[in-house]
Amino acid sequence: MTEVASSLPAACVIGWPAAHSRSPLIHRHWLSTYGIEGDYRVEAVPPDDFPAFVRDLAARGYVGANVTVPHKEAALAAASPDESARAIGAANTLWLDGGRLRATNTDAEGFIANLDAAVPKWDRGIETAMVLGAGGSSRAVVYGLVGRGVPRIYVANRNPARAEELGRRFGSSVHPIRWEEARGLFGAVQLLVNATTLGMAGQPPLEMGISRLPANAVVADLVYTPLETGLLAAAREQGLRRADGLGMLLHQAVRGFALWFGVTPEVTPELRRLIEADLLGAAATPPAVARGGSAG
Repeated sequence: MTEVASSLPAACVIGWPAAHSRSPLIHRHWLSTYGIEGDYRVEAVPPDDFPAFVRDLAARGYVGANVTVPHKEAALAAASPDESARAIGAANTLWLDGGRLRATNTDAEGFIANLDAAVPKWDRGIETAMVLGAGGSSRAVVYGLVGRGVPRIYVANRNPARAEELGRRFGSSVHPIRWEEARGLFGAVQLLVNATTLGMAGQPPLEMGISRLPANAVVADLVYTPLETGLLAAAREQGLRRADGLGMLLHQAVRGFALWFGVTPEVTPELRRLIEADLLGAAATPPAVARGGSAG
């Protein structure tokens, strides 16, 4: 862990491990772009040390932090969470507010902002979405879709109990279904979201043909290694609109930077090219975390 002694504002990403994170590239790019004298560092912190570390953020010279695996639930308990962090059940962003440590989760807004950027007006007239998976990323996606007013959201998971928990958490617009039922409902689905690790480099493929999706459907994948997953490639071949996991990774970083450094940054093609080049350079040894949320 780094001992910080500097008058410049600094933030960090906290994980165990943490070296795989692309957050330093993102935030240092913005610091340079906006001419801000500050820093962004990587802190590898074991789980047992996490509560004390974030309690002493200010003493270490930090104004805030991103939080990645395995600390996101511990971050929720260690700080004063906002509505999104409480609803999702995890925090990925911490900041000091008048000496008070506060927490939020930017995954839902990052997911929605990426959809808005990649597929403008995707939600116009939408009736039905389907989310594959029922883990932490799925909770963020469902929270974002509920907030955008999507009337019907199917959640498909191999463990039905986990999908049912999302229904209880987010209300009557969320409908848990068995994994085997998903394809049979594709004809009515206007937005399909993969929030599992299937299709990620080093993981099994997502074996679920999407030919039954309507021609106006949107396909989103939270995985960003590879940049084009098998699901997104299939969607491209069918002429469907798409949103990838890298876009979500970039958009979920925006609010943390604004909270720490006082400037709301822009997700630009230049930033995307920077992270794409880094991902392609690391393709032979994919990172442990390769989905677009939670300060990857």
